[in-house]
Amino acid sequence: MCGRFALTATPDRTAAFLGVAGLEDFPARYNIAPTQPILVAIAGAPRAPGSNLPDRQPMLVRWGLIPTWVKDTREFPLLFNARSEGAAEKASFKAAMRHRRALVPASGFYEWRQTGGKKGQPYWIRPRHGGVVAFAGLIETYAEPGGSEMDTGAILTVNANADIAHIHDRMPVVIDPSDFARWLDCRTLEPRDVADLLRPAQTDFFEAIPVSDLVNKVANTGPEIQERGEIRPEPEKVRRQKPGADDSQMTLF
Repeated sequence: MCGRFALTATPDRTAAFLGVAGLEDFPARYNIAPTQPILVAIAGAPRAPGSNLPDRQPMLVRWGLIPTWVKDTREFPLLFNARSEGAAEKASFKAAMRHRRALVPASGFYEWRQTGGKKGQPYWIRPRHGGVVAFAGLIETYAEPGGSEMDTGAILTVNANADIAHIHDRMPVVIDPSDFARWLDCRTLEPRDVADLLRPAQTDFFEAIPVSDLVNKVANTGPEIQERGEIRPEPEKVRRQKPGADDSQMTLF
């Protein structure tokens, strides 16, 4: 699962990483949440012979994919993640997997390890060597009943690798820069042709840093939410006893 992430790289660095041009200036974003706008890169129109312009283009989409066939968005769940294992067959993502694959740039993401208490322990999970990564994304343009259109998107997830599994069993799919062109090529490559890219990141690619619960609130958007925090101790499990029993009494139950 990926329910929060950050993009703190400069626009120039992000544009160079994605291979796009014309990226407008934007501030560092430390706590990006579903329903907010997110930056993605998609394949652009075919270039003219001899052109040195990038063949990818940036766009902003609402994080939370809405399939074209949805009638009432108020009764439809918020699809900010898509399980990669069945996305090519699932009705909500099938068309996007075939025709509208995208890259979602990120500096890292947040995940919560459930400890038995009401709130889990949050972690800031970032590339061990820094820099920007690209999550595998899907986009869909939804036409609202009034006639206006809204671009929407989701992040594909996969089983977590050894770095993340002790925190959560899912993680975002990371596309390597050498595979950007393949992933975005929806004109000649079908989902089955890029299925090998839907795999966990290599072990030791990410590092998980415990942080405070400041990240839990969407309103907290400053760099302090990524500062290292103390891991809260897990609550002690209370052994249930039958009424009237105590530790000095023997029991068959």
